[in-house]
Amino acid sequence: MSLTTENTRLLTGIGQVSMRARDLDRAVRFYRDILGLDFLFGPSGQLAFFDCQGIRLMLSVPESEEFDHPGSVLYFNVSNISEAYETLRSKGASFRAEPHLIAKLPDREVWMAFFDDSEGNLLALMSELKTGGA
Repeated sequence: MSLTTENTRLLTGIGQVSMRARDLDRAVRFYRDILGLDFLFGPSGQLAFFDCQGIRLMLSVPESEEFDHPGSVLYFNVSNISEAYETLRSKGASFRAEPHLIAKLPDREVWMAFFDDSEGNLLALMSELKTGGA
């Protein structure tokens, strides 16, 4: 089944990702002050929005039990994973381990480092380093 019509795509990209926040003020401080994301707005005391280079991140206090679970893993692209790791650690981010090699591909290496946000959601830094291959 194709997700396109004759001349247009039905799905044009990800517009927003939602993450659960039990303490919205704490979560806003983490994403704004530790990760350095641009805070957009927070209309109700139950929601806060950030810009992730064109994709909006919504932090949301769960309105019911069905929404009260850790979110999907957000993988943040970084050009220098060691530098990003050290910078975020120095600001208080809690990493599960140091950056490590995930995959060695013919033309690049994929490195990741996993950490938790202030609300127990799993996040990751991701860096793809070009190698001398094809």
